[in-house]
Amino acid sequence: MSHPFPPVLIEKLKTAQRVAVLTGAGVSAESGVPTFREAQTGLWAQYDPQELATPRAFRQNPKLVWEWYAWRRQLAAKAEPNPGHLALAEMGKRVPHFTLITQNVDGLHPRAGSRHVVALHGDITRTKCFADGRPVAVWPETDQIPPRCPRCDGLLRPDVVWFGEGLPPDALGTAVSAARSCDLFFSIGTSALVQPAASLPIEALNSGAFVVEINLNETPLTPHIHLLLKGASGVILPKLIQAVWA
Repeated sequence: MSHPFPPVLIEKLKTAQRVAVLTGAGVSAESGVPTFREAQTGLWAQYDPQELATPRAFRQNPKLVWEWYAWRRQLAAKAEPNPGHLALAEMGKRVPHFTLITQNVDGLHPRAGSRHVVALHGDITRTKCFADGRPVAVWPETDQIPPRCPRCDGLLRPDVVWFGEGLPPDALGTAVSAARSCDLFFSIGTSALVQPAASLPIEALNSGAFVVEINLNETPLTPHIHLLLKGASGVILPKLIQAVWA
């Protein structure tokens, strides 16, 4: 079967022992999840997302921030994993050591079947206490918005990384380690602008990995990598899986 991929990529993926993948908003956008900075609709059109996604905004108006994230959570829940998500889950089954790192918070990778996803920016489907930062899975039913932590009565918040907050140390450490030790690195659907995630493919390059970018457009990363596959991840990735493991 013919395919549009360079033989070097087929061979690299077929023989790789360690593969690391970084996904960004472009992957979720193919499932209909609006990117973080896209214009809001309806009630939320008057708000700047960057002004709602901060600890300061939550302290000033916790109800507003909680309800905005509840709306975003509904959008994510209605979305379905696309063929790109499913192809990455399949790749994870084929490669001996596979690390999927994502900047997305919508939980679509786990829903597609990917295991041990490194969520750099958190997960909108999870909740934690604003006071102590510990995860909270269940809490008493209440009309109060946001609800309260059953342990300390602190306000609950989405378990995502806000502006001005550091990334989860364990997640970042795992991501950096995977980038430095992989044979092959994919940067998929990300602008390559948001740090520290944008540094991961550079870490991989500096460590000798073959780096591939899959994106609709070129990015600041493009001049430095080995190969750009221009197009939608939901189109390219299934074909790549078929070409390598048919």
